[in-house]
Amino acid sequence: QVQLVESGGGLVQAGGSLRLSCAASGRTFSSYVMGWFRQAPGKEREFVATIRWSGGSAYGDSVKGRFTISRDNAKNTVYLQMSKLKPEDTAVYYCAATLSLGVRTRTLEYDYWGQGTQVTVSS
Repeated sequence: QVQLVESGGGLVQAGGSLRLSCAASGRTFSSYVMGWFRQAPGKEREFVATIRWSGGSAYGDSVKGRFTISRDNAKNTVYLQMSKLKPEDTAVYYCAATLSLGVRTRTLEYDYWGQGTQVTVSS
């Protein structure tokens, strides 16, 4: 069982930056593939980024080159550094975890979810 708590959301102007954090409980954090997803009002939850225990990562097309996912296994924490933010990045951002191996980009592939943190980008 893993519990995930996101933090770091807020209001930022277009072109600005934010760093989201996701703190995980449990002693086997390093075994989990971690992901970030987002959901805007009226839209489906969208894949943002994922990272394996080794640090290998993948990104959604809409955030490539602007967002960076990283993890600190000693701190049981995964981060999402967001730069060059756009109004269309406005959404609730969710952290997720799965023991499934490989690159995981679909919501159904994740077993554990945080409560989400709101990111609002003003134009």
